[in-house]
Amino acid sequence: MKTLYLVVDMQNDFVDGALGFDKASTVVDNIHTYLRENLKEQDSIIFTRDTHFSNYLDTQEGKKLPIIHCVKDTEGWQIVPKLQEFIQEDTPIFDKPTFGSLELGVYLQDKDFDTIEIMGLVSNICVISNAVIAKSALPEARIEVRRALTSSFDETLDAKSMDVMAGFQIEII
Repeated sequence: MKTLYLVVDMQNDFVDGALGFDKASTVVDNIHTYLRENLKEQDSIIFTRDTHFSNYLDTQEGKKLPIIHCVKDTEGWQIVPKLQEFIQEDTPIFDKPTFGSLELGVYLQDKDFDTIEIMGLVSNICVISNAVIAKSALPEARIEVRRALTSSFDETLDAKSMDVMAGFQIEII
């Protein structure tokens, strides 16, 4: 059984930076523990990285969320230190200028993963967006989201995003 661990936007700005929130540091710890206990040599891991530029406030997202964050090559853009140990020289990292990564979908569509475990921040924006892309790219793969491995600054939207993902056959564990 081939498993892919998809780690979404576990960047400094979402944990203790511009868009950080209290539960985010717990999610970091939970992901770290989970990967240490479950990631096997035959498994794969992919990271996504929210990536913006100096013109962020001029973009549609920047106009609706006018908080500069995850600007390429800044400290806030970096994957959190606690998860760096899971990044090897050949680990795919998809930099994405928006919520979901089309590049990720293209990458996945010719792979033969049986299971994709999605984790990261934030559940109701980038996690759900990339879950839809993964499900579209590999409709027969089992796609899972573990509640302890994701969260949001908005608990109501967090819960609703789990319901929506369950509605399109993503296993919420």
